[in-house]
Amino acid sequence: MLAAGCLAAYELTTHLLSGVHSVARSDDAISGLWAVIATVVVYRDGSSESVATAISRVAATGVSLVICLAYLLIAPSHPWAWALLIALGATLTAGLGRPDLANITAITTAVVMVIAELEPRNAWQQPILRFVATLIGVVVGVAAAGFAPRAITPISWMRRKRSQ
Repeated sequence: MLAAGCLAAYELTTHLLSGVHSVARSDDAISGLWAVIATVVVYRDGSSESVATAISRVAATGVSLVICLAYLLIAPSHPWAWALLIALGATLTAGLGRPDLANITAITTAVVMVIAELEPRNAWQQPILRFVATLIGVVVGVAAAGFAPRAITPISWMRRKRSQ
C-alpha cells in the first residue's frame, strides 16, 4: 500500500497541480517528489496514527509556508535567509507549544528556499506549491494507511495480549 500510495501521490500531484499551475516541468517533478515524501512520512500502521502525523506535517508545512512566503515576497532566496528562516520556524513552533515540529518546518523551509533559488522567477509561489503538494501527499498517505492490511508482528501480538 505504501508503494501504491507513493505512486498515486506523485501522479496526482504532477498531473493535478501542473494542470492548475506549472512554474516549470522540473518544478512539477519536485512537487510530485514532495507529495511522495509527505505520503511516506504520514503512512503508519493504523489510520489514527497516520491522521495525527498528517496534522503535524500540515502544521509544520504551514509554518514554513507563512515565513517563506513573507520573505520571498520582499527578497530573493539566499543561504543566510534560509538560516534565519529556519531559526524563526524553530522559534515559532516552540512558541506555539510544538517544538517537535521544528525539524519538519526546517526541512520544508530549506527545500522551499533552495527551489526558490533555482527558479527565482516567481519564487514566492514555491511555498504555496509545496503546501499543496504536502496536502495531496498527506491525504494519500492517510488513505493508503487506512487500506493497508494490518500485519501481526510479535510486538503487536504482545500489545494485544496485554490489553486483553
